[in-house]
Formats: sequence, C-alpha cells, structure tokens
Amino acid sequence: MQLRIFTEPQQGATYDDLLAVARATEDLGFDAFFRSDHYLTMGGDGLPGPTDAWTTLAGLARDTSRIRLGTLVSSATFRHPGVLAIQVAQVDQMSGGRVELGLGAGWFAAEHAAYGIPFPEKRFGLLTEQLELVTGLWGTPIGERYSFHGAHYTLEDSPALPKPVQTSPLDPSRAGVPVIVGGLGPRRTPALAARFAAEFNLSFPELGVVEEKLRTVRAACEEIGRDPGTLVESIALVLCVGSDEAEFTRRAAAIGREPDELREHGLAGTPAEVVDRLAGLREQGISRAYLQVLDLTDREHLELVAAEVAPHLR
Repeated sequence: MQLRIFTEPQQGATYDDLLAVARATEDLGFDAFFRSDHYLTMGGDGLPGPTDAWTTLAGLARDTSRIRLGTLVSSATFRHPGVLAIQVAQVDQMSGGRVELGLGAGWFAAEHAAYGIPFPEKRFGLLTEQLELVTGLWGTPIGERYSFHGAHYTLEDSPALPKPVQTSPLDPSRAGVPVIVGGLGPRRTPALAARFAAEFNLSFPELGVVEEKLRTVRAACEEIGRDPGTLVESIALVLCVGSDEAEFTRRAAAIGREPDELREHGLAGTPAEVVDRLAGLREQGISRAYLQVLDLTDREHLELVAAEVAPHLR
C-alpha cells in the first residue's frame, strides 16, 4: 500500500512550512505530498493566511525531486478549465512528470464569498465539463486543434498547448496526467471516475461503507466496458499516531480532536492499531492511503509513521 502525506494549508501555513513537510515526505520514503485547494480556514484564525494550491505545487516541483505532487482536490469553481489545463501541464513539466490532479465540484460556500468567487448552486455540470476539457486539451495531438461546445464552456480552435510530460493512464498514446475523482455519491461520482479518472478516492468516509462504495465504482467501470482493475482505489483519513497512549493523546489534543473519535474515524492510536486498520482497508481493495496531517510542525509524527507503520504495508 502506498502512503501519501496530505495537508490542509488553509488552516494556516506558509510556503516554507509546506516545503519543510514536503522535504520530510521525500526524505522519509513516503510516496507523495498532496494538499487541499482551499482559500479560507475552517476553524481558528488561519494565520498567516492561505496559499494557492497550484502556485505551491509549482514551487515544490522545483524544490523536490522524487515524490509525486497533487491536489485533493481542486475545485471546479476556482479556475477556468483552459487555464487549469495550462497550469497543471506546466507544473508537470517543472516536476519532470510527477503531478496528479484531483478535481471536484467544490463545496465550501464561505470561501467563495470571502474572495469573490462565483458559487453556483448546481456545480456537477461544471465538474463534468472540466474533466472532459482538461483531458481533451492534454490529449489533443500536437499540431491539431481542440474545440468544445458545452452548457458551461466553449472553446474554439485551441492549439491545446502546453502538453504534460506524462502520458494519460487511460490512453498511453496521448499526453495527460493522472486524474483523481472522489466522493461518496451513489451514482454520478462513480460514473465520472469510471470515465475520466486514474484513481477513485474516498475522502473521510465512515469505515463501514468502504466496501459498498468500492463495489459501486467497480460496477460503473463495468457498465462502460472498463476493467475495474485499471482504477486505483484510495482513501483519505486523518492521521494521529503515538508510540504509546500518552503520546497519542498529546497529539490528539494538539489538533483539537478527541482520542476516541479519532480511533473510530481515522488512522489513530498506536502504530500497531494503524497498521491493522490499513491492512483491513487493503483487503477491501484500497491500495493507496492519504494521511491527513493537521500539525505541520510535528516532524516526529511523520518519522514514527515512516519507521513503525510504513514497513508493514509494503
């Protein structure tokens, strides 16, 4: 199972804070560094303020060398898909082909109001067209043109440049980056994942529904003739691990969470407990876990997971 570090910089982090965590991610052998794409804190003062996801990833593309980089997830409300396709392709070039794009419909109305970003009531159509557009722009052969006429976006005679370094996991003959689609919806989200995504992510689900949600997305793949085995199945859960109960309780307090609640819903407790939980998820089909790290100053937390959890899951 791959273990990826996942951060929430809108809660308060500078680029240098994120760089320190990304370098620790790389040094300690984790697979990837991901970040949320939000512009407003969800509790606390949020100081020193938010950082832009794709600006951050552009910097990390040059300041790291091995780990994969991406968003979980960018909001379709934040960027025009033509601009997003350019940004992601450029950061992929800057990283030497290490970028992944998580894309969702967006949900946090307050951040849109705070920064003057339109927040339409119905956004699933935006997401659907954005997925079609960004993959279509990347996949258009060099020298050809791309046009699109949808309910939300119109592109005319686009040169569809620049191209990512990577090739599309769904069609290796075309350029593209791995796309991540996630959610807990019963029908539309699995269908989008089956059509466009290299990876389907369950973000903070109740653990009892994981198997059901995976069956749903596998069925969506089969409905369109796609082999479900070609879709990576992943999960994102909060991380809080201590070498003993006292250290675990201290880390839970540092992020403002109750130990019992963390044990019920996250990757929490002693290393042995976390290994058992991840091993159980692996048996259900999860091959990649995003470890939501909420205290970016606690490098010892990452060191403990790298030393006492990761080796048991390789």
